[in-house]
Amino acid sequence: MTENRRAAPRCAVLVGAYTSGKTTLLEAMLHTAGATRRPGSVEQGTALGDTSREARDRHMSVEPNFAHTRFLEDPWAIIDCPGTVELAYDSRCALMAADMAVVLAEADPDKAITLAPLFKFLDDHAIPHVLFINKMDKANTPVREVMAALQSVSSRPLVLRQVPIRENERVTGYVDLVSERAYRYREGAPSDLVQMPETVAERESEAREAMLESLADLDDSLLTQLLEDVVPPPAELYSRLTEDVRRDLVVPVMLGSALNDNGVTRLWKALRHETPEPGAAAERLGAPAAAGTAGESLIASVIKTLHLPQAGKLSLARIWQGALKDGAQIAGQRAGLYRLHGADLSKLTSAAAGELVALGRVEPLRTGDLIAGGQRVAEPAIAWPQPPAPVYSLALEPEKRADEVKLTTALAKLSEEDPALIGEHETTTGELVLSGQGEQHLAIALSRLKTRFNVAARAQTPDTAYRESIRKGTRKHTRFKRQTGGHGQFADIQIEVAPRPRGSGFAFDDRIVGGAVPRSYIPAVEAGAQDGLQSGPLGFPVVDVAVTLVDGQYHAVDSSEQAFRIAGRMAIAEALPECEPVLLEPVDHVTISVPQSMTSKVHGLIAARRGQILGFQGRDDWDGWDAVEAYIPAAELSDMIQELRSLTMGVGFFERRLSHLQELTGKLAERVMAQQPSQTAPANGQR
Repeated sequence: MTENRRAAPRCAVLVGAYTSGKTTLLEAMLHTAGATRRPGSVEQGTALGDTSREARDRHMSVEPNFAHTRFLEDPWAIIDCPGTVELAYDSRCALMAADMAVVLAEADPDKAITLAPLFKFLDDHAIPHVLFINKMDKANTPVREVMAALQSVSSRPLVLRQVPIRENERVTGYVDLVSERAYRYREGAPSDLVQMPETVAERESEAREAMLESLADLDDSLLTQLLEDVVPPPAELYSRLTEDVRRDLVVPVMLGSALNDNGVTRLWKALRHETPEPGAAAERLGAPAAAGTAGESLIASVIKTLHLPQAGKLSLARIWQGALKDGAQIAGQRAGLYRLHGADLSKLTSAAAGELVALGRVEPLRTGDLIAGGQRVAEPAIAWPQPPAPVYSLALEPEKRADEVKLTTALAKLSEEDPALIGEHETTTGELVLSGQGEQHLAIALSRLKTRFNVAARAQTPDTAYRESIRKGTRKHTRFKRQTGGHGQFADIQIEVAPRPRGSGFAFDDRIVGGAVPRSYIPAVEAGAQDGLQSGPLGFPVVDVAVTLVDGQYHAVDSSEQAFRIAGRMAIAEALPECEPVLLEPVDHVTISVPQSMTSKVHGLIAARRGQILGFQGRDDWDGWDAVEAYIPAAELSDMIQELRSLTMGVGFFERRLSHLQELTGKLAERVMAQQPSQTAPANGQR
């Protein structure tokens, strides 16, 4: 790599499962690069990232942390991403800006499955990545077992670059499989070059042969050399590795302990040599083609939106092409130019291609937007990940009634920051519902509402959108008459009410002859009937009903549209209790995705939630995974994601859509209706 190429600002994104040590690795990398005197601590609350109250209270990252440093004079941006699966969308957006991803794993084969969704995302988007097996100081499982487990969840070949040196059951160093040099770890300092211990020589030879075979699978000339017993020199192997990693053909695997600063310098050197230039990430994303600009015009992608109390709205963006100056026009507004490093926001006068910057107070920008030539590209054809479908919801109401508008505004800003959060008014229940990826996801959002937007809200499980219908029909004669002095109100109607097939909705007709009811009043009767169906005898909206106006009377002076509308509503209210009302519950079509080894657990989960399994098959887009389809009542889905993740080590997920309404009877129906305000008792005694 030439010096000019090394000088291009590049971006490394740290990802991995919860507790894998990403923030600790960020601190170690900054310390090793000379950016800090001593690494910060997550437990002590001194880490550069995780500065928000939500992060400190939970001792975990709850949003991406941004840092900038230099290693051997090369400029770098590092993004430390949350590890919990509930915040995975933030990580995926950050990965779209990555020149290289660093995937952290623990030396525990049983935890390898937790990385399956992450590996799939990286592989699907062809994002180059290196695997760093962390906490090797505590490892007591052979690396080959860990590698086998990790390979089972990666479609790319994992190429071990180091083998550990063990002394007295502790990992004290490693052997580099390319140079065949041995190093002994020193806590907080670079490793010492030592002679390779005889105890590791056999394992080193075996692992090196496996590495060469993996590389030869991708290179015919190297395969020929190996068949002829010609071993390429280290310089040639490094070159081949660099090319294969940049093309996302292999995944190098490094070992270390971020907490003890072991293996961090070697990781830095691998990143420095094997990370491609920013242009490769831009091409992978499809940014230049989608931008439709020529030459050196500005092209940038917004990867994260923040609303900070002092700075206002910030749009974190990666510049792919061109340059940007403070005060430049972006999307028709004058943009401030900043650099976000931990919690510190510093002013920039300009930024070049490759840099990760913060654009201040550009209101039209949203996460995922493409900026070209200073304009926001409408519907760009880029490979940006879509927010995941919500799987957990809470109904919110402000603790202070005066904060209703403030709460709605704050939720809109939270959704801007995290598109995986959806806040909307549910028309069927009238509730303000916040939906997201799990209990913790929404708990963090509620905390931010209070600490960042000064809006405290109460939360509860949302109401299920129950409905009711009827089993038989009836005929009802209703008269509405009121004399108040002067013009009175008069309407007389006869209606027939009948059930309709499930899912067919409401229908209205009339058989009026001889002008018994003037044509101008008939729509009012229909409107009144619909009013009456808003709440039936069981306390829920009534569906799948046919109403027919068959006869009536009117008064030339006292009749009006309003009178006939009231009569229509009264007639429905009187008729429905005689029609054997029945409670209906919504049933969703649910598709649950899990590793095939866990499919049997899902069958039990569905059965326990009154579900009906429709079938299951292997996912076409994901080897080793099943998609289980089922009908499950919506009332049973409110907390299902928590149990599903508990059964599947956090990797299972589902998608849902309303399928149909079905009758609910017995004790479950009685329990639902008992929670409703008092209504007219149904004729069939179901209540």
